[in-house]
Amino acid sequence: MGPVADPSDVTGDPYLSVVVPVYGAPESLRPLHARVRDVCATMGVTYELILVDDRCPKGSWLVVRQLAEEDSSVIGLRLSRNFGQHAAIQAGLSSVRGTWIVVMDCDLQDIPEEIPALLAKAGEGYDVVRGRRAVRADAWHRRAVSSAFYRLLGFLTGTEQIAEVANFGIYHRRVIDTVTSWDEELKYFPAIIQWVGFARTDLNVSHGQRHEGKSSYNYHSLINLAMSVIVGFSDRPLKLVMSAGLTVAFLSLVVSFAVVLLHFVGAVRVEGWTSIILSLWFIAGCLAFALGLTGLYVGRILVEAKGRPNFIVDQTMNGIKLGNRSGSEKTSSARTKSN
Repeated sequence: MGPVADPSDVTGDPYLSVVVPVYGAPESLRPLHARVRDVCATMGVTYELILVDDRCPKGSWLVVRQLAEEDSSVIGLRLSRNFGQHAAIQAGLSSVRGTWIVVMDCDLQDIPEEIPALLAKAGEGYDVVRGRRAVRADAWHRRAVSSAFYRLLGFLTGTEQIAEVANFGIYHRRVIDTVTSWDEELKYFPAIIQWVGFARTDLNVSHGQRHEGKSSYNYHSLINLAMSVIVGFSDRPLKLVMSAGLTVAFLSLVVSFAVVLLHFVGAVRVEGWTSIILSLWFIAGCLAFALGLTGLYVGRILVEAKGRPNFIVDQTMNGIKLGNRSGSEKTSSARTKSN
């Protein structure tokens, strides 16, 4: 990947696309728009701001509509229901036109003023520059849970997952085209970006305070997300269960031979129902766990086979209406406004 292209070499499409999944924090949208607009004006680049309303119950769509009516660079997408953050990101990525794509959150914890630094770093020959939060502005227990989540996720998916790196970053168009080019029921954005490769680096960025609302991820939703991502992304848990089963079987065989041998030489008497019952319970628990894990994978296969869309766009502002799994099949190439 060579240096960043001259923004003046345009073909009518914006140079920068900023994709923002929106859920909660409606009061942050106007400041976010103003700061993104000012940053792009300072850099001298054309841009589009794609705000994807994940059916927020707090009236975010009204603000998105107002911004789109005031500024044609604002693209509004409203999903038909709450599909989740990463489905909303996918919906936004499926409609980008820019050469470079920024993904960031709507609550201003991802700081728009860091975009020039990310773009400059990309100019050194990188296709992906992820923002690494050098100092996280979250509570200590939130950081601890997040760190444990990413460590477990990285181990079970066989990828490097860093708690300080989330969605915020800048990505070349060919990376995003690759990500949106195949059908997959769950696309967890950080893991997919890690998996696709390309020239990638991280850049330390500031992490802002949350100005409004709270994270939509609680402990329960984090656990559900981890299970969905692990099952949908990797078969490593199945291999670990198989390895554990083989290890237990081998150790049981060794212990059985040892006990029988000691019994025949009179060193030990094999008796007692307690040890037998405990062993059976242990084995039954292991079998139940293995069957449950297998069931999760079978369920994932069923979901993939159904071919249901990851997201459905209900309304658009200044944009095209999408309604497919990957965003590769667009109903029109024209930018239209609908209510």
